[in-house]
Amino acid sequence: MTPNLVGGLEPPYYTAVFTSIRPDAPEGYAETSARMQELVQDIPGFLGYESARTPGGIGITVAYFRDLDGLAAWQHHPEHMAAKRHGREHWYDSYRVHIGKVERTYGFERG
Repeated sequence: MTPNLVGGLEPPYYTAVFTSIRPDAPEGYAETSARMQELVQDIPGFLGYESARTPGGIGITVAYFRDLDGLAAWQHHPEHMAAKRHGREHWYDSYRVHIGKVERTYGFERG
């Protein structure tokens, strides 16, 4: 889980919302997740991400990108593609990816 919310982004920008169902702590998942978090930082246009998981196995990760080129670069990154393939074969019961364009954003923080 990410401890802070992504904020201060000037629209428009894009999101990749990855929702999944998987068993708790499958072998190798934590290491691969950490590696993906490291790799995505180097993608031009990557703005940040937020992630959460329920005890029942539902996970949601939202990645933010300045443009569709950055999002496509992440989608086609060789290590990311290998991790997705491994996830389908070994970790996930199901998942969905939703791509969206953010045109407006606002928030609240208790001071």
